[in-house]
Amino acid sequence: MSFKTDINHKHIAADVVRALQEDIGTGDLTASLIPEDRVSATIISREQATLSGVLWVNEVFSQVSSAIKIEWQFNDGDRVNENDVLCKLTGPARQLLIGERAALNFMQTLSGTATIAQKYADAVEGIDVKILDTRKTLPGLRMAQKYAVVCGGCYNHRFGLYDGILIKENHILAAGSIKASIDAAKKIANGIAIEVEVETFGELEQALAAQADIILLDNFDIPALEKAVAITQSKALLEASGGITLKNLRGIAETGVDRISIGALTKDLQSIDLSMRFN
Repeated sequence: MSFKTDINHKHIAADVVRALQEDIGTGDLTASLIPEDRVSATIISREQATLSGVLWVNEVFSQVSSAIKIEWQFNDGDRVNENDVLCKLTGPARQLLIGERAALNFMQTLSGTATIAQKYADAVEGIDVKILDTRKTLPGLRMAQKYAVVCGGCYNHRFGLYDGILIKENHILAAGSIKASIDAAKKIANGIAIEVEVETFGELEQALAAQADIILLDNFDIPALEKAVAITQSKALLEASGGITLKNLRGIAETGVDRISIGALTKDLQSIDLSMRFN
């Protein structure tokens, strides 16, 4: 697994604090009805998936009670099948129930992201191309979703506006031209790659002349992508984006572009069906 940056435990802890607060509020009224007996439980997958979210589940139950112990049967990035037991838990029944929903919410959401990413990664197997995520993430869960993308075998684009330069249409309009925007970016880049989005071959030529490091080809079809690769001749990295689905992905990858960025990895997810059961 090659995550773009170290997993920051403070971010995970903060995610969990928010999740528990919105779920528990002033207290779990239903859980208060049951005794504090120590029990065992399992988390089970109800469908095939690529697993992600172990760190978040661990943190949920750690914050709920230090008496809860978890024994994982799978790791993040593993492919799991219907009815696989993902982990075994032991601890006070009341505390297990208090943490159940938050823990499952994290794992079902992140595993949903990882599962989609895995499908896209599998679709380009054997081709030298990187499938990248975007900033189209769930608010407040960007790091978590980008971690899940890597669990699924894809790669991270920039995390935010602070760690990458991507010049788009409105930036170009405000700056006056592609050259002007790239020249301005070079003054502040400080080693960061400069990427510019283009929509026509004329704009591609301008971006190459201005020596952009990466050129994003927005909504180019396969013949246009092939022509762009021939024009560029490795003078810049080429990234395809826009209108990309599992159906056309491999054909796009075979054009010779270096990268393909896909918003669907994080915004079109379907949560994985999981359940926790007392034994």
